[in-house]
Amino acid sequence: MTVDKSAQRIRRMFGEISQRYDFLNHFLSGGVDYYWRWRTIRFAPPRGTAPILDVCTGTGDLAIAYWKRGARQVPVYGTDFTHEMLTLATRKAGNRGTGPDGTASQEMAFIEADTQQLPFAEGLFQIVSVAFGLRNVADTLGGLREMTRVCQPGGRVVVLEFSLPSNRPFRAVYQWYFRNILPRIGQLLARNQHAAYNYLPQSVAEFPQGETLAAIMREAGLTDIRWKPMTFGIAMLYVGVKPGIP
Repeated sequence: MTVDKSAQRIRRMFGEISQRYDFLNHFLSGGVDYYWRWRTIRFAPPRGTAPILDVCTGTGDLAIAYWKRGARQVPVYGTDFTHEMLTLATRKAGNRGTGPDGTASQEMAFIEADTQQLPFAEGLFQIVSVAFGLRNVADTLGGLREMTRVCQPGGRVVVLEFSLPSNRPFRAVYQWYFRNILPRIGQLLARNQHAAYNYLPQSVAEFPQGETLAAIMREAGLTDIRWKPMTFGIAMLYVGVKPGIP
């Protein structure tokens, strides 16, 4: 059965777990999610002062990490279509910006928007990133095309996502934990009506990875696709370049 990624279901699910989302991310990953974001920014660091966009930003962890890496001199914007998540992201960032159109009063802002219909002009951002959110977008290719559209020529689209380890013995143990232990702990600590922590392993199992996702990124208009497994392949980092001269 194909996992339900309808906008209504995803929005409600993440709204329900928003208050426990950060705690469970850190707890269930053993804190390795901090390392994944650190590696992401080292692999695709800011260049110059053009703005950065983080889509499906959730509570804003990657957006905030990019903002700090840019010494708070590079404008960073986060988008998500779950209002409850953005409320927490704004609180964590400690500001209230409005957008990257010259009217923002802060260097960081969070904007309610669907990744498949971003409210930005073409070619605006030096980096368009997404961390553990692309698999929640109903149309993977459509989401990547929209991320590519708002990226500058010569800019980068960065995707950090869960994957399945290639080592068979480790993969078997990991999948057992992912399917049997993680959902029970997650559901116990973040009770919700949409079985969010059963959805997690289902969505990871269905999501394309490696060359399959790289091919979709190329179809979206990106070139020079590189990908790098992290933590024995539990997560995968992809970077593609939008063709053209910056």
